Amino acid sequence: MKEPRESRKARMMAKAEKLIEETLDWEEKTSKPNMTEIEDVALRVRQEIGRMIAEEMIDAQEARQPVPGPACPSCGREMRYKGQKEVNPLSWVGKLKIERGYYHCPKCKESLFPPR
Repeated sequence: MKEPRESRKARMMAKAEKLIEETLDWEEKTSKPNMTEIEDVALRVRQEIGRMIAEEMIDAQEARQPVPGPACPSCGREMRYKGQKEVNPLSWVGKLKIERGYYHCPKCKESLFPPR
């Protein structure tokens, strides 16, 4: 079952607020930052917020839940569910930290993290 929108929003807002606080702390501690330093901080915050939103949205997908025995891409036999495992795909917003159902084919030794 999907997590309610309000609790997801609250979690995302709390993470964004923490990043904003860190940015304001940096600004207060840094005397006369130059344009490059300011842009570096702004780009880091943008990337972290983008990564956080992507992870939250991916985790909320219904497809994240185990699906019954997908077919092995090599031999076509039903794959076995082995539980949730962390995967770290590289995306436009950086390396993500998400969990997916993990499947394994005992015949081919192929592994799969749907959705593909």
